[in-house]
Amino acid sequence: MLQKLRHILEMIRFSHTLFALPFALLAACLAWRQNAREGIPFRAQDLAGIVLCMVFARSTAMAFNRLADRRLDASNPRTAGRHLPAGLLSVASVVAFSAFCTAAFVASTLLFLPNRWPLYLALPVLAFLCGYSYAKRFTSLCHYWLGAALSLSPIAAWIALRGEVAWPPALLAAAVFFWVGGFDIIYACQDVAFDRDRGLFSIPARIGVPRALKLALVSHAAMLVCLAGLWQQAELGWVFAAGVAVVACLLAYEHWLVRPDDLARVNLAFFHVNAVISVGLLVLALADMWVSQRS
Repeated sequence: MLQKLRHILEMIRFSHTLFALPFALLAACLAWRQNAREGIPFRAQDLAGIVLCMVFARSTAMAFNRLADRRLDASNPRTAGRHLPAGLLSVASVVAFSAFCTAAFVASTLLFLPNRWPLYLALPVLAFLCGYSYAKRFTSLCHYWLGAALSLSPIAAWIALRGEVAWPPALLAAAVFFWVGGFDIIYACQDVAFDRDRGLFSIPARIGVPRALKLALVSHAAMLVCLAGLWQQAELGWVFAAGVAVVACLLAYEHWLVRPDDLARVNLAFFHVNAVISVGLLVLALADMWVSQRS
């Protein structure tokens, strides 16, 4: 049982929850700051709800993705070693895990009561997240479907805590949208030949790797514009502004690592650099709010 659980956590790349969770927590911190200004007390159960909802929603979506793609993964040399095609996990066990995470996600939204919006939106959100698994079968914009899926996290956190939508979470969501869309384009450059052979849709397969990497660069530039807008709308200070400058340097490094004729370092750019960006932005935003409060 422990070995099966380990395989499941490896299958969904549980450690990569770091990509989305920091943005939900950043939106939550901004919402809590606004609540404090209005005299609304902090509730520990809201923090627990955000963490649990993020973990279970992502786990559901990742498990569903592995189920939907298991035959494609089996025929792609790069992904043939994944747990379902390799026989390390059965379809039944992954279906059961996905069903459990779905139920746990919906149950976790009850922590936000009396705010009922998270409960009402739970299943539509999961449907949109899982829909990404089929996007590459009919649209080259599948990368931005993934971006939109992850961009729901800051908006959802704000709605859960404030029951409304405002500019700060919307700008943060836009930043996530362009950031994820850009790095997923980079990641998809590895599978151009396979995607074309199987009739799958992706931007690199449609326009070629060199132009796809240029589009990813434009997408990441748009992310920086959105972060600058967040800095202004959320009334953040110099610490966060410095963080945006650091993110710009990291993105430049990411694009330096990956070149049309050399995709060997895609995983370094995709996993390591992006994890630093997401966690780093949260840390610097928290430091900025702390410095502003002290002054």
